Amino acid sequence: MAEQELTWQGAVARWDRRLFDMVARRHWPGADRVLPRLGRAANHGVLWGGAALSLAAFGSARARKAAVRGAASLALASATINTVGKWSVRRPRPLLDGVPAVRQLARQPQTTSFPSGHAASAFAFTAGLALESPGWGAVLAPVAASVAFSRVYTGVHYPSDVLAGAALGVAAGLVVDRLARDAKEARVVPGAERRAVGVPALPDGAGLTVVVNTASGTATTAGLDVLRTRLPEAEVIECTGPELPAALESAASRATVLGVCGGDGTVNAAATAALRAGLPLAVFPGGSLNHFAMDLGLAGTEDTCRAVAEGDAVHIGVGRFTPGPDDGRPGYFLNNFSIGAYPELLRHRLRWAPRIGGGPAALLAAWRVLNAQRPVRLRPAGRSRSVWLLFAGNGTYHGTGPTPRRRDNLGEGLLDVRLVHGGGRPGPRLLAAALAGPLTRSPVHAATRLRSLRIDEIPPGTPFAYDGEYAKAPAGLVLDSLPDALTVYRPHP
Repeated sequence: MAEQELTWQGAVARWDRRLFDMVARRHWPGADRVLPRLGRAANHGVLWGGAALSLAAFGSARARKAAVRGAASLALASATINTVGKWSVRRPRPLLDGVPAVRQLARQPQTTSFPSGHAASAFAFTAGLALESPGWGAVLAPVAASVAFSRVYTGVHYPSDVLAGAALGVAAGLVVDRLARDAKEARVVPGAERRAVGVPALPDGAGLTVVVNTASGTATTAGLDVLRTRLPEAEVIECTGPELPAALESAASRATVLGVCGGDGTVNAAATAALRAGLPLAVFPGGSLNHFAMDLGLAGTEDTCRAVAEGDAVHIGVGRFTPGPDDGRPGYFLNNFSIGAYPELLRHRLRWAPRIGGGPAALLAAWRVLNAQRPVRLRPAGRSRSVWLLFAGNGTYHGTGPTPRRRDNLGEGLLDVRLVHGGGRPGPRLLAAALAGPLTRSPVHAATRLRSLRIDEIPPGTPFAYDGEYAKAPAGLVLDSLPDALTVYRPHP
């Protein structure tokens, strides 16, 4: 068996060298000027990042979505190549005998040869793009093939390196496409939260005051029309983001039931107002992602209207952090709380989104964080640690990694705490943590479930995020879970 393996490897090596020499000997008109420059343009994914930003800035909605898919596929392929591929097969670079000097790169790569990172990035971005927008994929496919071929043409890779890299790139595109489809097809299923008794039933909406954040972007006219038709006596207040806190406080002071229409940040503000006023909350999904509403089992405005009319509601747990950003009073989170890489990403995205749009801002923010972020030194649970990310979820999330997506039960009353240890670069660390099992321990990732967690020695100016909102952390924080703290309307199965 060993002899057969050596024979097979030798045959591949001879085939590789013959093809490599064939390319080196052949004259390709115009290629000496184009291919080396094209390969350099693709260094560190710059060519594909520029393409993604251009599509996000000037393309249609579908083109922007395709650009995000392509960038995600490229990120997955690059992380896999740099953390697994290059370390697993330490193949030397080809000897440059026979490669004309005019083709050779001024600076030769120092990493191992197998597989080709340039080919992987090129085909990952193009595959991710094509699976969402075949037209744009067809436009960039020749460019991707040229970048891959340039690596053999300039003498830095064997043909099999390029073929393996291209295959890994296509596989990354397929994985991202599958994850996106699974997320899109995920069913909204009510969880096992404890049913609330004695909650007001408002058949015509009298006593319900709904605050609508018109800046959320997707609080559509159709959704508000359904609300006004089903609950005609409800009071509806439309406001923008800066007006939201005062509008919620005013609404909570006179309502029997506080309602809110907006994204997760808006819902968080309404939940805080409802908790302080001791009111039940009616959530009308109106944001881009609506994580809380999805996890609760609310598919849309119609579900909430039916629950309010019939008096159907459940008790849910709420995460609390003390002190909060509002005059030292406790703050709350319905989804999650985090310190480290994600708050930094959110800070950059919020800063750039008004100037260049949400899609390009997210790409630039991810690039900035992965290249410039440093671990945070703090003291969780009495032990000093250097961490890339500390994540605390309100209830147990499914899936692997530090920031999984979905919960089955918001009434659990536990914090799902996940920690990515510092050291090295953030990209490989976060990828390794994402591949670790949920609630397991690994050299880079730890996870557990707690009632409370104290975090001390937080460096001044350290940001934290909660339900998509951003603030600066104090020197110390206490996170805890409040079981059955909030009553929320939801139809019963």
